[in-house]
Amino acid sequence: MRIKGLQKTTLIDFPDLVACTVFTPGCNFRCPFCYNSSLVLDDKSSPEIPEKEFFEFLKKREKVLDGVVVSGGEPTLQKDLPEFLEKIKKSGFKIKLDTNGSNPEMLKELFEKKLLNYVAMDVKAPLENYEKACGVKIDLKKIQESIELVKNSGVDYEFRSTVMPKLHSKEDFEKIGELVKGSKRFFLQQFAPMESALDKNFAKEKRFSREEMQEFKKILEKFAEKVEIRNLD
Repeated sequence: MRIKGLQKTTLIDFPDLVACTVFTPGCNFRCPFCYNSSLVLDDKSSPEIPEKEFFEFLKKREKVLDGVVVSGGEPTLQKDLPEFLEKIKKSGFKIKLDTNGSNPEMLKELFEKKLLNYVAMDVKAPLENYEKACGVKIDLKKIQESIELVKNSGVDYEFRSTVMPKLHSKEDFEKIGELVKGSKRFFLQQFAPMESALDKNFAKEKRFSREEMQEFKKILEKFAEKVEIRNLD
């Protein structure tokens, strides 16, 4: 398993649990606003963390940590992800997976093997604007398949969208809501301009106002049981 980053403690990324976050390199999307550009592009200048070293770390923190968040990049691109998660689970930790939903085949395998305790899937935009938001041509049917897999998995989950005026309009939120209709939990994430954005033109992009974000929240509440906003300030 390729690992290129480790956040040793997080109190916010795995709901209700103390966890660490492990980052895998490489992604099949090129979302222009992404701030993990070095991971997405698999920057060769950053060193990898040996898998053995990661599990030695987990062993030392087994009385402190409850779970492990596997993020990226896009973790489902790693062919040995199931084996990696099995080792984590056998070590006694719960597992959260962050994914862009482009690999329903891998998701299905992970669900069937009961390797996941929580899934966070990004929903980039309405289907007609998806490729603009993720920066590449994709199979939209796979996104739809992954949404249904997550909703019906029996595993705790959330859908989430990072939004900004350049890529989203008010009308989009009805369409995004239809995509995730009947879901348990949805998070609207306020875009955060950063110099590390994949597309440097997005480093100073405008954000939606607090009032606009609250308006979008009300729209999405028609489709999901619980809707919250992140990064509002």
